[in-house]
Amino acid sequence: SITKKRIQLLNKVGFEWNSTRYTSQCQDQWDVRYEELVNYVKRFGDARVPIKFTENPALGVWVATQRYNSKKNPKRLTDDK
Repeated sequence: SITKKRIQLLNKVGFEWNSTRYTSQCQDQWDVRYEELVNYVKRFGDARVPIKFTENPALGVWVATQRYNSKKNPKRLTDDK
C-alpha cells in the first residue's frame, strides 16, 4: 500500500487522483487483455496462463494480477468489474 509520505509527495507535484483518462486507459487495457485471455482459452482449453507466458508476457502478468486482486480484497469485486 502507499504511505502517507508518498501521498504527500504526489500531491506536491499536482498528482491527479481521479483522472478519467487513466480510468479509460485502464478499462481499455483490461478489455484488450480479456480478449487475449479468450483467445488463449480457445487455443489451450483453459485459463491457466503462466505468469511467464513467453508468447504474451503481459497476459501472464495480467492474469496473475486478476487472481491476486480477487484474493487480496474479495469485497472490492463488483458487478461492473
